[in-house]
Amino acid sequence: MLKEIIANGYYTFAQQFDSWEDAIKASYEPLLKKQIVEEIYIQSVIDCVKEYGPYIVIVPGIAMPHSSQGAKGCNGTAISFMRVKEEVDFYSEDPDKKANLFFSLAAVDHDQHMKNIQQLMDILMNKEIVEALYACETMEDLERVANTFE
Repeated sequence: MLKEIIANGYYTFAQQFDSWEDAIKASYEPLLKKQIVEEIYIQSVIDCVKEYGPYIVIVPGIAMPHSSQGAKGCNGTAISFMRVKEEVDFYSEDPDKKANLFFSLAAVDHDQHMKNIQQLMDILMNKEIVEALYACETMEDLERVANTFE
């Protein structure tokens, strides 16, 4: 999965963001450039977080932005990766709702989407990979992680 993210250019590295909304927008930027998602889809992700809270922070430090099934403006199935140096605070009363790693999802193909989520869960269950991803600051760092663990 990481090699596919690299090969397609679906990655971003950032220092910090003024808001969690800006972080979500940036996390989808590679998919937006490739027209896999449109602005309306990214806004639906933000709207879902506003409505339901920061459910996208699946474990402390890791966010998995996505919208509801059938959301408008999604033209393909992909995952992008973003590493943010300074934690993004989702302004929840729960201190665990902050993230440095973003895996942003887009899906029109349910089977491929489920396969992507399974591969992502395999990555996230491996503490060594997660620690290596936290240390990434460049595409070369990400490439080293992919070559080491995939």
